[in-house]
Amino acid sequence: MTNPTDQLRGVWTYPTTVFFGAGRIRELAKQCRRLGIARPLLVTDPGLAALPMVQDAVAGNTKAGVPTALFSEIRPNPVEANVRAGAAAFRDGGHDGIIAMGGGSALDSGKAIALIAQQDETPLWDFDVMSPNWRRDRTVDLPPVVAVPTTAGTGSEVGRAAVVADESTHTKRILIHSGMLPRVVIADPALSVGMPARITAGTGMDALAHNLEAYCCAVEYHPMADGIAMEGVRLVKEWLPVAVRDGGNLTARAHMLAAASMGAVAFQKGLGAIHALSHPVGALFDTHHGLTNAVVMPYVLRFNRPVIEEKMVRLARYLDLDEARFEAVLDWVLALRREIGVPHTLSELGVPEERIPELAEMSAADPTAPENPRPLDVAALTTLFEDAIAGNLG
Repeated sequence: MTNPTDQLRGVWTYPTTVFFGAGRIRELAKQCRRLGIARPLLVTDPGLAALPMVQDAVAGNTKAGVPTALFSEIRPNPVEANVRAGAAAFRDGGHDGIIAMGGGSALDSGKAIALIAQQDETPLWDFDVMSPNWRRDRTVDLPPVVAVPTTAGTGSEVGRAAVVADESTHTKRILIHSGMLPRVVIADPALSVGMPARITAGTGMDALAHNLEAYCCAVEYHPMADGIAMEGVRLVKEWLPVAVRDGGNLTARAHMLAAASMGAVAFQKGLGAIHALSHPVGALFDTHHGLTNAVVMPYVLRFNRPVIEEKMVRLARYLDLDEARFEAVLDWVLALRREIGVPHTLSELGVPEERIPELAEMSAADPTAPENPRPLDVAALTTLFEDAIAGNLG
């Protein structure tokens, strides 16, 4: 006879120290010194590298006696070559810590560089969550990472994973290592002020996807993640439209930055079909990850309805929607997408119908697919892609 408490098991980890608030970027040198970092390598993307926020961070550190070098040779969807080049720059420069500053690509790249900086002989894909080697004990101490998010989307600043594209297979690999978890996060909403509306919308919908999928996921018992995810969804509901309309609204930026971190904390519980669909689309067509999540979101919600309806009723109540039912949540998601300019179909992102068989196979192999609350197979994923390309919500 099955014990009803057998399913009430899980692992709950919330170890990251976050220094949150406008102006806290001024504490960067102080936090580096506190971690024993004397010569950090600041990893960011090429677009941010030339902006005042990055130049000011480097100059401020140098003035404070923490000389900081810059590495920005990373793509929007980072590849192994970017990580290897960063690790070489780390070693050649005699660095002893990483400052990962930017959006998801910069944060993930910085963490992945720290992962292999002192173990360059180890195959990067050994750390892939789908590899049989990823749990193998490794005694190498990774250089400490300080994360400075400048977008409110991935929440990678509070995670021990990094997503890197494998060019040989055109897939996105999820690397896992506890040492990649940033020791300190400096979450300064002022750094995201002025971010273009389109990027604000895409990254904000990424935060929504993380919170929503974590809440729906049923991989393990995790009421703490559920509570965090519900509040993360509420913050997105209240503040993402404001942040898109008024890029200078610091209050909206702060709440969205919090929602992004909350989504990443919550999805240690798991994700699901939104990401299983989005990952291969991003790998093959180089689409913005958050925007792709936003496009497929309602189709996945409809597919999962038979097993998430009760949760959607609770969420509708928490969001103070007009009615406490599944349709109210779906209608809100659709209205939010329209309000902030998210396309309705994958075809609008350049995804052609003839690639569906390939996409469905890749999605079925994605590590997030087994985490979906309703079982997925190639046939179900094929239908999901057909609907998302045609705009069919039934």
